[in-house]
Amino acid sequence: MTHSSPAELSLDLATLILKAATEKAGSLGVQVNIAVVDAGPNLKGFIRMDEALLGAIDVALKKARTACLFEMETGGIGDLSQPGGPLYNIEHSNGGLISFPGGVPLRSADGAIVGAIGVSGSTVEMDRAVALAGAAASAPGP
Repeated sequence: MTHSSPAELSLDLATLILKAATEKAGSLGVQVNIAVVDAGPNLKGFIRMDEALLGAIDVALKKARTACLFEMETGGIGDLSQPGGPLYNIEHSNGGLISFPGGVPLRSADGAIVGAIGVSGSTVEMDRAVALAGAAASAPGP
């Protein structure tokens, strides 16, 4: 898969990411919501698996937005946003952020942020595993 420009997430790539994440969720036996955003961070693709929690739809999207806006995994933001931490209360910015695992940035071959994936509906460990599988599918090949 190729991007139409170094900083743009194509529909084909977003679809590939969603497919890889959905397959990982299936292999783990979890039903989750999966959001892919572009660098905007605007929604590029979304899947709600059968029986995935309705309340987790918004969380998946916010995980993707958070990972994109701050160019890091959401779990890392969680570590920094604990009481006394340098980012304490950051989750109240940008219309609401998520500071626990399940959001992973997507990068181009040159390392630029092209978007992010957010997964919600299972444990944060499972959400992160699904998000990492989706992100791996977007990694530039050799």
